[in-house]
Amino acid sequence: MPHDMQSRHGNWIHLHQHPCIVMPENYARRNLAARFFVSGRQPRMPASRAGDFDRRKMRTLVLNAGYEPLAVVSFKRALVLVLNEKATILADAKGEVVRSAREQFDMPAVILLQRYVRIPNARRIPVSRRGVLRRDGHRCGYCGKSANTIDHVTPKSRGGKDTWENLIACCLRCNNVKGDKTPQEMGWELRVQPKMPTGIVWSVRGAEKPLPQWQEYLALQQRAA
Repeated sequence: MPHDMQSRHGNWIHLHQHPCIVMPENYARRNLAARFFVSGRQPRMPASRAGDFDRRKMRTLVLNAGYEPLAVVSFKRALVLVLNEKATILADAKGEVVRSAREQFDMPAVILLQRYVRIPNARRIPVSRRGVLRRDGHRCGYCGKSANTIDHVTPKSRGGKDTWENLIACCLRCNNVKGDKTPQEMGWELRVQPKMPTGIVWSVRGAEKPLPQWQEYLALQQRAA
């Protein structure tokens, strides 16, 4: 077979040449299918669903050996873990397959690691402007109106830190009026007490937009929490 074989449907490429795929250690020994089919065209579907395929169906939820959600990865990475016998498929993306030169695989939607991966008891979620706005529902922490910026409850010039506990969503008007003062000096009260958010959608990046196949496993973790 030629080194780079082309067909009218797409290109056959060697796995080890693809920049997005990490080869399993025992790949050569097991003599698995050595070529994945990479389509030169997107699958035909209604225009309203074209973007949905790219952003949603090509992601896989990874569960730790104890069934707690661990990460969201590309389906390619998930498939390599399965081929390397480091994970098993619990749910697949219905109707979506990946083809090799000799085999056809269901596109994994949820996989379970064979060995437990230890993680810190408490994950510290990185603070960000987008995260603060999302936590507060894009509502000003002072007046309750729509917010498109954030404010330091204790101003940075007075020792305020960039932490979840000191940042709050804020509208432009309140931000300008408050300036370099504290809420106490303004006679204002916070509508909510700012704190670090918790939950799977915060600790597992990508889980905030779950696939239908993920719901059962995310719900298990939420009930256990």
